[in-house]
Amino acid sequence: PGNIADITMAIPLIGMVAKPKRLLADKAYDADSLRNWLKRAKIKAVIPSTAARRTPYPLDHKAYRRRNLIERMFCKLKNWRRIATRYDRHAQNYLSALALAAIISAWI
Repeated sequence: PGNIADITMAIPLIGMVAKPKRLLADKAYDADSLRNWLKRAKIKAVIPSTAARRTPYPLDHKAYRRRNLIERMFCKLKNWRRIATRYDRHAQNYLSALALAAIISAWI
């Protein structure tokens, strides 16, 4: 019931996809439980430490900068009303519209 934090679904979601080399995330995902799970799964955590940490974890700044490209693409896709409101009932149609919007957004 109610709203839950995104980090609670991070491990199940990552477990459903092909094993990535690294996880790019923001400070909201800076939790020891997630970092330990990623370490056991041999996935590099590229997550900045929160200000409350006494000893911050090292951060790969070069990889973290690339996260900005992904964030900007999501912002551009949200400008497409059909994508933002998910009018399509079928996943195949939605993914097709998403691919088309991404191509046009990158093209412009």
